[in-house]
Amino acid sequence: MTRIAIRPHLPECASALAAHGLHPTLARILSARGVTHAGELATDLPGLAPPAAMKGIDHAARYLADAIAAGRRLLIVADYDCDGATACAVGVRGLRMLGAKVDYIVPNRFEYGYGLTPEIVALAARHEPDVIVTVDNGIASVDGVAAANARGIDVVVTDHHLPGDRLPDAAVIVNPNQPGCGFPSKNLAGVGVMFYTLLALRAEMRGRGVFSAETQPRLDALLDLVALGTVADVVKLDSNNRILVAQGLRRMRAGRMHPGVAALFRAAGREASRATTFDLGFGLGPRLNAAGRLADMSLGIECLLTDDANRAWEIAQELDGMNRERRDIEAGMQQEALRLLEQPLDGMDAASRFTVSVFNDTWHQGVIGIVASRLKEKFHRPTITFAPGDEQTIKGSGRSIPGFHLRDALDLVSKRHPGLLVKFGGHAMAAGLTLRAGDFERFMDAFETVGREWLTDEQLARVIETDGDIEDHCFDPAFVTMLEGHVWGQGFPPPTFCGEFNVLRQSVLKGKHLKLQLGRGNRQFDAIWFNHADTLGASAMVAYRLDNNTFNGVTRVQMVIEHAQ
Repeated sequence: MTRIAIRPHLPECASALAAHGLHPTLARILSARGVTHAGELATDLPGLAPPAAMKGIDHAARYLADAIAAGRRLLIVADYDCDGATACAVGVRGLRMLGAKVDYIVPNRFEYGYGLTPEIVALAARHEPDVIVTVDNGIASVDGVAAANARGIDVVVTDHHLPGDRLPDAAVIVNPNQPGCGFPSKNLAGVGVMFYTLLALRAEMRGRGVFSAETQPRLDALLDLVALGTVADVVKLDSNNRILVAQGLRRMRAGRMHPGVAALFRAAGREASRATTFDLGFGLGPRLNAAGRLADMSLGIECLLTDDANRAWEIAQELDGMNRERRDIEAGMQQEALRLLEQPLDGMDAASRFTVSVFNDTWHQGVIGIVASRLKEKFHRPTITFAPGDEQTIKGSGRSIPGFHLRDALDLVSKRHPGLLVKFGGHAMAAGLTLRAGDFERFMDAFETVGREWLTDEQLARVIETDGDIEDHCFDPAFVTMLEGHVWGQGFPPPTFCGEFNVLRQSVLKGKHLKLQLGRGNRQFDAIWFNHADTLGASAMVAYRLDNNTFNGVTRVQMVIEHAQ
């Protein structure tokens, strides 16, 4: 069951925002997202929370400044997703700008798994580093840090994931989510934590007289990478993250981005001059992620690190091909998953269950997270999909729905069934885990039990939140352009509207997209419903986004339908 709802807003806040010159409809939209005054919309860098508020960051700055001064060799150990790749590129570029001797490795996820494991430390040791710097991982790597320490290699952890019961015995830990950290934004992505570490390091080196305010490196040149990783990792875009993303988008639109980012825009068929978070999340991010899903992320990182535009374009085309292959694999896996879920389990079909767990021994480990996301969207249930790991294990990737903290649910399963989960980690909306090959059904039952205890029928009903109806004069390219000028994303959702329309014409494009002409009063509106081929009746209540569609030099507003009933 899906229902369309209207977000509540505070009229007094909307009025206050409108009094500052904001369009009244935009003021209502922003107030429904908790914005109470115009100052919260600032996107200039001075508005960032100060680095010193982050626990461990001053220690990291002193430690890294000493290491650079002593000529010690640094090695970044990256993660295999878009956040990890951008964090690695920011770390390598930024540390080199500050005078460090730094290299990087990004382990193959299928061979080495996630985080700084002892096996990855052994791999890193071949580079003979003095210091390992983790990006977007490390906070749970107790054994890996111990292995590095045993080899005489220090570890600096920069991460944003939730810690486990024990922290690793690292030389330094920088993580806004570690115990005792008072940093106001707990939503930084891994790339944001690395960027903040560089800001603190530069300030430390400035204090030592290595740089002056005039001669210090311009770290803001890295913000296109920070914005890409932040959006692609689907972290909450709180006011601090919105500043980082807005600054990165500003650089992209002005053409001041790294060659690899420009090449990814080109490969995705998107215009950097009109860059939005939608382009980063659905155009660039998936192409960069494809390398980590199907092979390893070293190719994606090379794309972000090269200063050769021709080489960047070569890599971007290769990544685009990988992304097409990933989509084909995903489509087949999703079809097979739906077939499996059609078979009743213990007398229950998928719609009767509170959770979805599905395993197939032919699936590709790198794509299960995307399939979990698609199934979660279809069934609106916490979903975990599994694929073979090695001969003894299977690997799971999960996605959740609002109100169900996935990592906490896995933690409860592990406490109730000691030894069932070989390992697990993640956060509220996404998590990963490993089981022994024969334990899938046992896990499925245990996970379903937690779902039945924690979830209510109301939470299991899909709700499409909208910003209500808008007046006809808002169906204007200038209004859409104004909306595009703001940063929208996770936790700060893009404007979605709803209203009753007459269905004047409809046709199916390419066998899967519904093209519509909708009417209201004496106005007609172009609309499209992607990946939906079922036609509508004579009228419908429609939830939709607005998009500027330019064809033959003429820009018209198009409704992009999210749901209709």
